[in-house]
Amino acid sequence: MDFLSSLPVGEFFLLILLLVVLKATILFVPQNRAYVVERFGRYESTKEAGLSFILPIIDRVAADRSLKEQAVDVPSQNAITRDNISLTVDGVLYFRVLDPFKATYGVDDYVFAVTQLAQTTMRSELGKMELDKTFEERDMLNTNIVAAINEASTPWGIQVLRYEIKDIVPPRSVMDAMEAQMKAERVKRAQILESEGDRQAAINRAQGEQQSVVLAAEADRDEQVLRAQGEANAIIAVAEAKAKALQKIGEAAVTEEGQKAVQLDLATKAIEAKHAIAKDASVVLLPDSASDPASVVAQATTIVKTLNERTKHE
Repeated sequence: MDFLSSLPVGEFFLLILLLVVLKATILFVPQNRAYVVERFGRYESTKEAGLSFILPIIDRVAADRSLKEQAVDVPSQNAITRDNISLTVDGVLYFRVLDPFKATYGVDDYVFAVTQLAQTTMRSELGKMELDKTFEERDMLNTNIVAAINEASTPWGIQVLRYEIKDIVPPRSVMDAMEAQMKAERVKRAQILESEGDRQAAINRAQGEQQSVVLAAEADRDEQVLRAQGEANAIIAVAEAKAKALQKIGEAAVTEEGQKAVQLDLATKAIEAKHAIAKDASVVLLPDSASDPASVVAQATTIVKTLNERTKHE
């Protein structure tokens, strides 16, 4: 303060003027921002982040543009689909400034301009789609809107990064119809699942019954096979026993005692046969010659033939 008070008045005012001019000359541009500088009302340069200098009085900062990504709400609006359904749609637009010069001189208010462009593009794209597609192909709809906006906003020096639809609200009548359709679809799916369950249960029961029948048939077959094998074994055993008996008889018949036993057996059978055919008047029984074996054998042969002939006639 002593130094300032000791200065002459002229030098003091000159120092103040120098400080003011120095302050007006130096520019500190923040990161991710850009200053558009005009000289005598005409574009001069664009100052980016860092230290910059301008000429006081003749130069001025005409615009301060942010280079960051910006998000802007797109107001809700009505749009009509290709199948004449009115929808209420809103969204969010994400963009950033690429060229501060174009963003300043290419359009008066680039935020308002890009918002209006997003609304008109949205209406145009929805008019190309049916109601069902607007819900199914929302990503494709967002992509088409971004491409259309970028093509139209090139002179403004901005780039639209993405567009997100927040809500698509159809009329109440359409919502009721959609709800009824979804309810019918849920009922249909439930009925299909129930019928599938019944069909699978019927298949399982049929397969179980089939397996039961197969097992029963296999058990019956095995029983018949075992029974047949048992009968065959019994027949074979009887045949073998008879064969052994005949063999023994044949061996015994060679001897004198064996022949007597054979004659005795034949005589016994002849007597039994006589009793069997005694009632038949057509058969004549001759007196027995007990002492003549040949006569007994001949008589037994005659009786056997008579029985055979009787059997044939019957």
